[in-house]
Amino acid sequence: MDLLRHKKGAAGRGFLDDQFLIAMPGMKDDRFARSVIYICAHSDEGAMGLIINQTQQMLFPDLLVQLGIMNEQEAIRLPAHTRDFVVRNGGPVDRSRGFVLHSGDYRVESSLNVSDDICLTATVDILRAISTGRGPRRALMALGYSGWGAGQLETEIAENGWLTCPATPELLFDTDIERKYDRILASIGIDLAHLSAAAGHA
Repeated sequence: MDLLRHKKGAAGRGFLDDQFLIAMPGMKDDRFARSVIYICAHSDEGAMGLIINQTQQMLFPDLLVQLGIMNEQEAIRLPAHTRDFVVRNGGPVDRSRGFVLHSGDYRVESSLNVSDDICLTATVDILRAISTGRGPRRALMALGYSGWGAGQLETEIAENGWLTCPATPELLFDTDIERKYDRILASIGIDLAHLSAAAGHA
């Protein structure tokens, strides 16, 4: 997408890059209810991120077979940690497109630096590398992404749709997906019971 291409050629980071976006209880869009989104690119032109706490029915070996990276017999013989690699629902846009967020120990020409130690790669090379044990030390994969036009995300934040906080690799990559929303809120000292769905204006 254009925002990612722009990011590759741009110097510096956007204000919300490498931040978690946490849906507030009053989130009007059901697709984002109780969602945590990791922001990969943010600029005056808009924002792009991946939901990290919603899973797909498809497993990683199914995806490898579907993409022709390996056949079903090879997929069955994958090591357990690769077989169990969860594919997440990154968002409602372009659901057939895959993205891998990963630690900076793996880079190819198409990899984008989101932060000093987190990269985004959207090419099939990284899937081959993960399947053969030559991939990054930490990774998560998503199909689809979440996108906002110029000024749209800022407006949603101002209207109390989202909370933001700095992301940590531990909370980003850990596999406790079901409790991620509550744990990220707890990490910034917020009790869900005390969150208001209404925006406050001074």
